[in-house]
Amino acid sequence: MPIVAAQSTDTTDWVSRYADEVIAESERRAAGAKHDGAAAPVVVVASGLSPSGPIHLGNLREVMTPHLVADEIRRRGHEVRHLISWDDYDRYRKVPAGVPGVDESWAEHIGKPLTSVPAPAGSAYPNWAEHFKAAMAEALTELGVEYDPISQTEQYTSGAYREQILHAMKHRGDIDAILDQYRTKKDPAKAGKGKQQKPVDEAELEAAEGSGAASEDDGSGGAGGYYPYKPYCGRCEKDLTTVVSYDDASTELVYTCTACGFGETVLLSEFNRGKLVWKVDWPMRWAYEGVVFEPSGVDHSSPGSSFVVGGQIVRQIFDGVQPIGPMYAFVGISGMAKMSSSKGGVPTPADALKIMEAPLLRWLYARRRPNQSFKIAFDQEIQRLYDEWDKLEAKVADGSALPADAAAHSRAVRTAAGELPRTPRPLPYRTLASVADITAGAEDQTLRILRDLDPSDPITSLDEARPRLDRAENWITTQVPAEARTIVRAEPDTELLASLDDEARASLRLLLEGLDEHWSLDGLTHLVYGVPKVRAGFSADATAKELPPEIKVAQRTFFALLYRLLVTRETGPRLPTLLLAVGAERVRKLLSA
Repeated sequence: MPIVAAQSTDTTDWVSRYADEVIAESERRAAGAKHDGAAAPVVVVASGLSPSGPIHLGNLREVMTPHLVADEIRRRGHEVRHLISWDDYDRYRKVPAGVPGVDESWAEHIGKPLTSVPAPAGSAYPNWAEHFKAAMAEALTELGVEYDPISQTEQYTSGAYREQILHAMKHRGDIDAILDQYRTKKDPAKAGKGKQQKPVDEAELEAAEGSGAASEDDGSGGAGGYYPYKPYCGRCEKDLTTVVSYDDASTELVYTCTACGFGETVLLSEFNRGKLVWKVDWPMRWAYEGVVFEPSGVDHSSPGSSFVVGGQIVRQIFDGVQPIGPMYAFVGISGMAKMSSSKGGVPTPADALKIMEAPLLRWLYARRRPNQSFKIAFDQEIQRLYDEWDKLEAKVADGSALPADAAAHSRAVRTAAGELPRTPRPLPYRTLASVADITAGAEDQTLRILRDLDPSDPITSLDEARPRLDRAENWITTQVPAEARTIVRAEPDTELLASLDDEARASLRLLLEGLDEHWSLDGLTHLVYGVPKVRAGFSADATAKELPPEIKVAQRTFFALLYRLLVTRETGPRLPTLLLAVGAERVRKLLSA
């Protein structure tokens, strides 16, 4: 169930409040156990990820929420384990759209464990699960996430859960009774034909891929009744099997496969090719691993969902305790609907880290409470996000940031293990993007422009602006359409220049006369905004309050003219940056009437 967190004594951010609650719960559990003076308990938090396809930015919230809480607990000196269960023994449910190297022929593998499905064509990895785990693992390393990975394929096929499986099968009637509370009943007029199980909720299945859930039903109902265990077929490897009978005393289990017709009799006490169905598997793991904190997606908050049912099963069947933890809301992408890894082209953490630095991505998850949805920008909004981040950095530096904002910033830039890599000279992202847009990655030109941004303290190497510069360049080349890219004129627009009236010509002359004196980012900003003021008889330093509304109209008209003369459009990168990028000599050539 969701928790009501106690107030933290040291800060007001949501991470600290959950850390308070988790530490208190861990100590409460330890006090109730017989440990004969044992050391303080290790606090266990957990996440689950299904590598059924690209692991997207919505799935990342399943990891970042417990990571941030675990990291706060580590900062306080406690020992913590953040378990990430790779649900790689889940069934391959369907062929995801838009995955390179995958076509409809992969449909023949539906029903097999993910680790038995071939990787996409051209992959360097041995199977489907390892292919999609690799990209996520690399992103988590870059994000500074410390965790203990658990392969569910290894757990099940090694027999690690054997006692738990036998226990669940022994108590299958009790499990069935719990699940029956949430099943949709048949019409009374049709009674006597068996019970109708609650249909599988597709939304929950998709959310399950981000919150550890498997794409499974409640269990197997063969001729011998309900069974919470599903064998993978010994011939075709698929889970399209039905348990025909099971004997508790001998653990003899008989199953048949509806896919290929194969059937066999095995001893479940020795058999390792199958798994508990999801609504039993998840609570079993809570008890087995001693999980104190694990979040879950909002899809799991409804009656009959995995988290709700799991709370009863872990207590009544496995004599365990349900983890505390919030339901987390969805993460979206600017311009896209709620994410689902069944749809092609959904951005992953690796995609985000190509266009933004790790601290910024961490901050997006740290600053919002888990029950608050938010969007990650892949469009122009990323520039505003970076502006907001830079303002926060300045407030933290001068001590004016609010406590919760300062805490979110701290969690973004460092973990208990230390600082994350950062850009030495964090120039505005929008400026870097504009420069990258104009120079098309030419390093000599880029260095020239960045050096001119602040002549009093010039950049001497592009490494000072990295990795932020690299992220801005990647954003321009991968996210900005070709038709929106900036192309500077090679030759003056003589026709437009010849058509200008005296006022426009005078404004251009005033700008050109001031180039040398104002050749810096701040100087050119003052110049381009000041020209219309001076032409109207005001000081270039006059503030908006001192000026009539017509000045804004004159500025917009002047700016549009400059864009048309420089880049053939009426909009483009910020004019001061554009002028620096074009260079004084070329500006004079293009603007001289």
